[in-house]
Amino acid sequence: MRILVIEDDPVLHHILSKRLKEEGHSVDDCYDGEAGFDYADAMQYDCIVLDLMLPKRDGLSLLRDLRSRGNASPVLILTARDAIDDRVAGLDAGADDYLVKPFAFDEFSARVRALLRRGSDTKSAVLSLEDLTLNTTNRKVTRAGQDISLTSTEYALLEYLLRNQGQVLTRSQIADHVWNYDFSYDSNVVDVYIRYLRNKIDRAFPPN
Repeated sequence: MRILVIEDDPVLHHILSKRLKEEGHSVDDCYDGEAGFDYADAMQYDCIVLDLMLPKRDGLSLLRDLRSRGNASPVLILTARDAIDDRVAGLDAGADDYLVKPFAFDEFSARVRALLRRGSDTKSAVLSLEDLTLNTTNRKVTRAGQDISLTSTEYALLEYLLRNQGQVLTRSQIADHVWNYDFSYDSNVVDVYIRYLRNKIDRAFPPN
């Protein structure tokens, strides 16, 4: 899934981005409020991780403007502001969740997963199609009880497809949610990765 991280602390930002990528997500990185708003306003992210105290533009005004423009991307606020009034202000501005620094990274990951489920038609942590299952908690993929090893991009592609079962998806929609802004869109690349994925989840399991 495609996630936007808006955080000005370079060390924390690197850790968050690295962890999300390790969990199979595509990540776009912004370090100030102005760039963060431009990125978030350009597309509907599957999740936005937002610091409040940002240079150039604060997180609350960024969030209010996104919501006023109809942007419904789930937003997780990360901030050192721990007062009740700050939490209320963040949630009233349109945040879906609020996590106070310092925090445990396992909790951060769990909250991101919860927001991704909230934005999906599938609310379970385990996504499935017939005998194919994908566990978003431990990133384990199996078919007919057999483990399937996927690259991070293949995993992200499969997760997006499973979360959108029954929908007709264009190549550009798939690219928007599986790859980040550094990806030079080419429909052939999407086709290639779908072929890689099918080789692992279909052709390795011929019908009886």
